[in-house]
Amino acid sequence: MMFRPLMRRLVPAIMAALASQAALSAPLTFSQCVSIALQQNPDIADSTEQVNAAKAGLRQANGYRMPKLTASLIGTETNDALNAFGLKLAQRGATFNDFGASQFTGPGALSIAPANLNYPGVVHNFDTRVELDIPVYTGGMIDGGIRQAREYIAAAENGDKAARQQVIFNLLQAWEGVNAARAYLDVARQAETASRSMLTMMQNMAKGGTVVKSDLLLAQVRLQDVLVQKTQAENAVAGALDQLHMLMGIPLDQSLDVGPEVNVSPVTTPLIDLQRAAQENNPGIIALRHQAAADSASIEMARSARLPQVGLMVRQDWNDPNLGFSSNSWTIGGNVSWTAFDGGITRGKIDQAEASHNQALARLARAEAGVAMQVADARRKAAEAEQRLTEREMAVTQVEEAARLVNKRYAGGVATITEQLGAQAELDKARADVVAARYDLAVQRARLKLTTGQLDPDSL
Repeated sequence: MMFRPLMRRLVPAIMAALASQAALSAPLTFSQCVSIALQQNPDIADSTEQVNAAKAGLRQANGYRMPKLTASLIGTETNDALNAFGLKLAQRGATFNDFGASQFTGPGALSIAPANLNYPGVVHNFDTRVELDIPVYTGGMIDGGIRQAREYIAAAENGDKAARQQVIFNLLQAWEGVNAARAYLDVARQAETASRSMLTMMQNMAKGGTVVKSDLLLAQVRLQDVLVQKTQAENAVAGALDQLHMLMGIPLDQSLDVGPEVNVSPVTTPLIDLQRAAQENNPGIIALRHQAAADSASIEMARSARLPQVGLMVRQDWNDPNLGFSSNSWTIGGNVSWTAFDGGITRGKIDQAEASHNQALARLARAEAGVAMQVADARRKAAEAEQRLTEREMAVTQVEEAARLVNKRYAGGVATITEQLGAQAELDKARADVVAARYDLAVQRARLKLTTGQLDPDSL
């Protein structure tokens, strides 16, 4: 019978693992990568537990508002005269003889110390107790603690949201890094093809005696340089995939392939509106606001020590020489305490809480000003990256034509090997510059959305 509940728990986990493995065997979409990362990335696990801890703090704060019920069992063995007599009274077992009645023979015996009262022997007692303590008024300490806990939850939830957006941004960088590395590898392969073609042409020309041996050697050196660049590009692809593995929280030896580049849409909102949106919607800024509010609540909690504390107590006792409930008694009480002087302890706590609150407000003001600057900087860099990509794409077309003309002139014997190799190197650089510009454009647009708190993989 115990096997079935175990299987009900294991089967879904096994099926999910198999589905995940099957998904990773094919190229993933960016949304799929984000979904896996948000479940398995260690940073997300950390921020999620911070939210859970804050919610536990609220449950604890609410608990202080409720009555406290305790049950206890106190076992006592004593021959102390005062305690022994009190325990006999609690057990409802005191007799006249416990006062030394047998030694009282009249007024003349008043000076005799009764042995039974002063030397009662050993008394055993078991006090079974149930006690209910009820807070009536705490000067605002409990209410302040609850408000502080709620603000901590809101701060933690926005911190979790900020962490998730940061993971998405890091994942986008890694994703685009994989595609950029693959694009560099394509450039290197194109350069290899061109270098091999050029070397073959020059070898044929060398056989006919139309080129000198030094030109052939330079072509061979060029090919070796290109092969080194190709190896570097292959390593860059592997490194970028490793980074993606780490961000997604999956083992490095697990198969992983990704789809094409993410088309991050431009942000056309006016700058002033973007800065306002960032200050209102950036989860990191919102988290700091709630942190400042929590520190404000701590001032209220510190000030509560200046006000009276009121509580009620209800208690039921059973006292018996053996474990049992033969003798019971109840007690109802109330207490009011008000600290008139504590040597400046409360004043110090209030000053400390106010200083912490002022620090939180300063951090918030600094962050709000900083995010406005970050938005402006990201906006400028996104526009710059867009312009650079347009220019680099135009340059490739022009450099390709220039390289074709130089190759034709070299074949006709009117250009040097230096010009021909230089034209090919310039073409390789132009193609690589396009790759870098595309990567930078996607990252800068995503950074702008991250800064404004609008980075959503479903609406990139």
